[in-house]
Amino acid sequence: MTNKTNAASLDIVGIGNAIVDVLTTTDDSFLKKLSFDKGSMTLIDEKKAKELYEMTTNRIQKSGGSVANSLACVAQLGGKAAFIGRVRDDKLGEIFTEEISTTGTIFKTPPSSVGPSTARCIIFVTPDAQRTMCTYLGASVLLEPKDIDLSLVREAKILYLEGYLWDNPAAKNAFIKAAEIAKNAGRKVALSLSDSFCVSRHRESFIKLVEEHIDILFANEDEITNLYETSSLSNALEKLKKKCDLAAITIGEKGSILISNGKEIKIDPFILGKAIDTTGAGDLYAGAFLKGYADGLKPELSAKIGSICAGQIVTQLGSRSNTDLLNLINSHLEA
Repeated sequence: MTNKTNAASLDIVGIGNAIVDVLTTTDDSFLKKLSFDKGSMTLIDEKKAKELYEMTTNRIQKSGGSVANSLACVAQLGGKAAFIGRVRDDKLGEIFTEEISTTGTIFKTPPSSVGPSTARCIIFVTPDAQRTMCTYLGASVLLEPKDIDLSLVREAKILYLEGYLWDNPAAKNAFIKAAEIAKNAGRKVALSLSDSFCVSRHRESFIKLVEEHIDILFANEDEITNLYETSSLSNALEKLKKKCDLAAITIGEKGSILISNGKEIKIDPFILGKAIDTTGAGDLYAGAFLKGYADGLKPELSAKIGSICAGQIVTQLGSRSNTDLLNLINSHLEA
């Protein structure tokens, strides 16, 4: 329940990797030449990041990172969103700061003046809409508790955390501190598991985090089955029901499954055109869901809104919608 003595001035505050997404279209032969598995996410060093960046030609550069994408969606839907993440005082840091600000998302984390450069994710999109990501995490993982604007955490109805940041002990400490502050202020805490490899690396601590701090969980099928070490989605969902009151599990083109107070609710996908690029589909689903939930909508309706936004974003390149999402949601909910 929201603390009545301290009304929230923000809908969502998110903590995550501040990454510049560099999108470029390519073909399978190019990926084979680079020896990347199609559809995968590979962590790369700064030297490799510079090499790949030089290879991209028809590039689109946007502020990215999973939670940042979700917050940009919240802002596009008319919500009040703030992002906490670390960039370096370099050109890509400027691009991130300027671009996320144009979405209406508040971003005030000071850039670092020393250390690695701003994170970037080179995303190769093939004609089958698969995205192959090469990520240099750079300055983004150097987030520490002192970087967290605690007033923002207290001011938001929901704190949204990104699982990718769990790789860094300092960022992990920042997460837990922020979650405790949110809980003490009577707020909700949401988490995205982010990536199945990330789950594998931190399974035990993720399970503990979900049990002790998380009110709303977002994951895809691979991530949730990995978390509970089972190949069966239904087995994983049974385990999840005992640990988390509210969760949304995305299952690709089949839509999603909502777990709400121990019940499973199937949420159908919205097919709004040919899939061109799956970048940001899960992020927009989460952002739209959280905006609906922050507005007091029931979880099932929030999940439908998420599904509409995810269905739209895959029909274009990149994770910033070219379509007015509010109009799109209204037209489909009225239909």
